[in-house]
Amino acid sequence: MSNPIIFHVDVNSAFLSWEAAYRVGILEETLDLRDIPSAVGGDIEKRKGIILAKSMPAKKYDIKTGEPVTSALLKCPSLTIVKPNYELYVRCSKAFMEILKEYTPLVEQYSIDEAYMDMTGTQGLYGSPVTIANLIKNRIYKELGFTVNIGISSNKLLAKMAGDLKKPNRVHTLFPEEIEEKMWPLNVRELFFVGSATEKKLKMLGINTIGKLAKADINLLKVHLKKQGEVIHQYANGIDFMKIMHETVPNKGYGNSTTIPFDVRSEESAKLVLLSLCETVCTRLRADDVKAGCITVTLVDTYFEHSSHQKTLTSATHVTNEVYEHACKVFDALWNHRTPIRQLGVHTSRLTDGKAYQYNIFDMFKYDKYEKLDKAIDNIRNKYGEDSVMRATFIDSKLEHMAGGISKEKKSGITKAQV
Repeated sequence: MSNPIIFHVDVNSAFLSWEAAYRVGILEETLDLRDIPSAVGGDIEKRKGIILAKSMPAKKYDIKTGEPVTSALLKCPSLTIVKPNYELYVRCSKAFMEILKEYTPLVEQYSIDEAYMDMTGTQGLYGSPVTIANLIKNRIYKELGFTVNIGISSNKLLAKMAGDLKKPNRVHTLFPEEIEEKMWPLNVRELFFVGSATEKKLKMLGINTIGKLAKADINLLKVHLKKQGEVIHQYANGIDFMKIMHETVPNKGYGNSTTIPFDVRSEESAKLVLLSLCETVCTRLRADDVKAGCITVTLVDTYFEHSSHQKTLTSATHVTNEVYEHACKVFDALWNHRTPIRQLGVHTSRLTDGKAYQYNIFDMFKYDKYEKLDKAIDNIRNKYGEDSVMRATFIDSKLEHMAGGISKEKKSGITKAQV
């Protein structure tokens, strides 16, 4: 049996690359955004005014993806900023994925601009893994006009780490026997699943590199980082059991998240955001005639640290008010009420048929009433637009009354892969 060969393929500065390739190749512009300090950025007037992608020349000014556009302009006043064109990015992503699927049917699209490929046993068709990877990389550039990095290894974690070693337009290997030389000298922050808060805790323990983390006492890591300590210890040693998820499966859950226009510091504001997310998620559940038996709330704080909590329901539901009540209880158990919140998400799973409901004798009438009300509102919004009916609490609010995942500007083109 052949040893596993996994590729991680990642578009270099995807939005910026796609924008530049389109302008040069289709619009025949002479100025290539990739050759000057440039960036794709959101609306400065809103909280979404952040850098989405940057050119290599912009990187020299220490401009970072995710930082406010206003901050980037202070670093580089001559920075050229273009608005995102999501319909274009969807088309580019689709074309990119189609090329990958010509080399193997085992392709997992991880996000709009990156994918994993299971290339095990294909050496007889194309040659060595490095030869195949260069073939794919060069073909993407020739046919689509943008560059990619390809990482090669025996599992998904190491393939992703390999692809990040040096950019752009490179092919790298990181097999288990190469870990000590190529991965262990890296800063511990470079390891997948290590954020800024985790990095600080590790450095307080004297762990500055991935190599030191790999050799650290796992019990010490568990004391300070709990389950995450065990996971990142495995990652530091190149251990990963994730499989390529290449098959198209039925939707197992519905969810949306949103970046909030301001740092949320109060429970009242946070729960208003949750309500807007529940409106969107439950509308989708009802549209597909399914109900959810599990509610998960996700949170990203102002330091970009992620956390989540979930609750299993006694009865599956798609009623907005009911899902919102459960989401609020989950949120109460999740948030520490101290750290400001930047992003919130509501996700549902354990789906059942939408026609079934396990009634509670004490709220039977209440459930039927709310279900009929939700369906009536759905019909009005479908006919006259989602803004035709909204809850009074959102009047004069800075928040959208149906938030999450797909903003109004993007709805004409963005797909599930980007949400």
